[in-house]
Amino acid sequence: MTMPVPNDIPVAERVSDPKRSLPKQAVSANPILRSLQSVPWWGYSLAVLAFISPLVSTRIWFALNANASTQSSQASSTETPQSIAATPSTISAVAPFITATPTASPEVLTKEPEGAPDLFGHHSYSEAPLAQLRTVGRAGDGYEIRLREAAAKSYLSMDAAAKADGVDLVVISGFRTIAEQQQLFFEISKQRNQTPAQRAKVSAPPGHSEHHTGYAMDIGDGSLPSANLSTSFEKTAAFQWLQSNAAKYGFEMSFPTNNPQGVMYEPWHWRFVGDDDSLAIFYKKQNRSTPFIKKP
Repeated sequence: MTMPVPNDIPVAERVSDPKRSLPKQAVSANPILRSLQSVPWWGYSLAVLAFISPLVSTRIWFALNANASTQSSQASSTETPQSIAATPSTISAVAPFITATPTASPEVLTKEPEGAPDLFGHHSYSEAPLAQLRTVGRAGDGYEIRLREAAAKSYLSMDAAAKADGVDLVVISGFRTIAEQQQLFFEISKQRNQTPAQRAKVSAPPGHSEHHTGYAMDIGDGSLPSANLSTSFEKTAAFQWLQSNAAKYGFEMSFPTNNPQGVMYEPWHWRFVGDDDSLAIFYKKQNRSTPFIKKP
């Protein structure tokens, strides 16, 4: 006799009997949900802390920097009165270096910057301060002929010595302004149909004449006026006397024959080099490199 298997139990009986309920089937859970369920509670706590920590750190950093900025501003505002108080002494210390040129003293205005350009072989010169000039003679029209104090004093002594030797020195020209030199240079160039380069052989361009310094002068012979301002002046008694005695009084001829500047021979043009200022003005210019000087 064969025993019935469980499946042979009538369906009605299997359903109605609670003790014989069907076994539960396995339900496949969501993988994401299953992963979350597998994390212990303290893991979530660490995750929350990891998220909050940067926010807290950032807020602390901003707070510290804001505090530091406030302290720096307060320190700056505290130091400002001291800086302002020190400003007058600082300004007075640097004032000589920032003073505008028009307010400079006459001594400053007479100084020539190093490396100033030459023009047709003539060096550039500034005008002598008018307050330092002294009259040494007058032209036929009453025009005052002036030189700087030291040059004027020395010339008058030299003139007296020459007259004592029977030589009549005549001062023809002394200090000239740049405006006067401009008229002399350009107007005569037009009258003689000379180019600037041709005119520069016998007359310096404006701003480049030794006469601007108040130390240079043109000398003639009162007993032979026809020789004045020409190379024939070298044949006069006045020139011969100057050749022998001018150096005793601090004077020298500016443009001898074959002079390094390439200027025409001018036996009548003499300059004073008898003190520190005049010596520096002329010889600093001469020692500058020019196209006419050949270096060894």
